[in-house]
Formats: sequence, C-alpha cells, structure tokens
Amino acid sequence: MDIRSGQKLAWENKVAKGFNTTDVALEFGLLYGEVAEAFDAWRRGRAELGEELADVTIYLLSLAQMTGVDLQGEVEAKIAKNASRVYRRLPNGTMVKDRARTDP
Repeated sequence: MDIRSGQKLAWENKVAKGFNTTDVALEFGLLYGEVAEAFDAWRRGRAELGEELADVTIYLLSLAQMTGVDLQGEVEAKIAKNASRVYRRLPNGTMVKDRARTDP
C-alpha cells in the first residue's frame, strides 16, 4: 500500500465510523496521544509497539486528508531534500546541518 492509498483508506474509515473529520486541533491532540502510547509501549518493551505505531500512522494519514495535504508527495519531496543536505557532527556528538554546504 502506498501513502496515498493509506490516506484514502484511513479517511474512509473515519467517515464510515463517524469519527472526527472537522476539528483539526482535536486531531492533533489525538495524534499526540497516540505518539505517547507508542513511546510508552517502546519504553516498557510491550509487544503492542507495532500496533501503536500503526495508530500513529493512521491518525497522521487522516490529519493529512483533513487538512488537504498530499502526504505522499510531501514525504517524497522531503526525502529528496534531506538527501541533498550535508551534516556535520558537533564535539558533543549531535548532528547538525552544515548551513554553508546545504539548502538555505
């Protein structure tokens, strides 16, 4: 399944089940809650991590549809942009964009 298909399927399920389709702020809050549940599953080593990450993805796909974002196009563009960036490691180990050698 590609991202566009997933976005369509997630949206169709929301509509069919009567879930939120208009309150963007609520959807961001619900997405945040799903991310927290996924983090907790990972932190505790629970087997449900994959299911929680799937919930995060479904909420994100629905939020993209709700706001009119072609998430597949945006992800493809961002991956291409990231591929052209140059990073350097700071003395503390943190990776940062090398502004002199990457996009403005």
